[in-house]
Amino acid sequence: MRARAVTAFLGLLLVASACRPARETAPAAEPTASGTAEPTSPPAVAAAPIVIRDAGFRTPESVLYDDASDVFLVSNINGPEVEADGNGFISRLDAEGKILDLKWIDGSKSKYSLDAPKGMAFAGNVLYVADITSVKTFDRQNGRALGSIAIPGSSFLNDLAAAPDGSVYASDSGFKADNKGELQPDGNDAIYRITPDGKVARVLKDKGLGNPNGLLADAEGAWVVTFGSGELYRVTRDGRKESARKLPSGQLDGIVRAADGSLLISSWEGSSVLRGATGGAFTPVITGVTSPADIAYDGKRGRLWIPLFTKDAVEIHALASP
Repeated sequence: MRARAVTAFLGLLLVASACRPARETAPAAEPTASGTAEPTSPPAVAAAPIVIRDAGFRTPESVLYDDASDVFLVSNINGPEVEADGNGFISRLDAEGKILDLKWIDGSKSKYSLDAPKGMAFAGNVLYVADITSVKTFDRQNGRALGSIAIPGSSFLNDLAAAPDGSVYASDSGFKADNKGELQPDGNDAIYRITPDGKVARVLKDKGLGNPNGLLADAEGAWVVTFGSGELYRVTRDGRKESARKLPSGQLDGIVRAADGSLLISSWEGSSVLRGATGGAFTPVITGVTSPADIAYDGKRGRLWIPLFTKDAVEIHALASP
């Protein structure tokens, strides 16, 4: 998830057998009055998704596309979302979903341990990873640990997004674990920005931010989706919240921009991915996906990668033109 609901937090992780669903076939040609069969145009059928299960994922929270190497990274929390247990890891896969290295970055062996890695972003040759109250940095090419950036006052760092100037935005969803291990809001909702030289600035902190989750950054600020209030809004570089609106279904997690400029947003409540424009309507384009967390868009192939947080699985869906 990135800030999943309490009921999801208590849910058992389900593991199903690996499979690639069969594609539907076109119906047979209908015979004509002359007794000969004339070919019919097959109906348009969406390509079946690639489903990656029983691969060793452990609470996969985020997928990130590395367009330079044409590979995908998957962050695995591998335990409670706020526990500093040092066993988080990041997997590396090829474009068809084949695992190249299950523990490409192993939190138990890294110089800067990974505890509960969530959102990820690239800025230049550096991989940034959100990890509870700090952001860990790694070499983009070989995964070598580079450093750890503390975010003072944070409690549940969730997503990251890189801006064109090399700065990285971070969301704090404002959650903590109670004495039963259940997630509860703590009012720390915030958006931070890390400059290219590693300095941290608080862009906006307000318990009314609705448990901010997914981020999509640009030169002027970042678009934000929220897990608590089910909103899409914009936060400017100087800390103003603008253009807030509710989407058709809530518990929003990931947000990416497709090749046509539309936004794709994952919704736990709707078990779906919504598609739309910042000023227009949003409708489901992918449904039946349980606990869809931080998604990634493959612009080379027009595909969407969806980590299924409570299923220990990742699905790859072909996207039709809107």
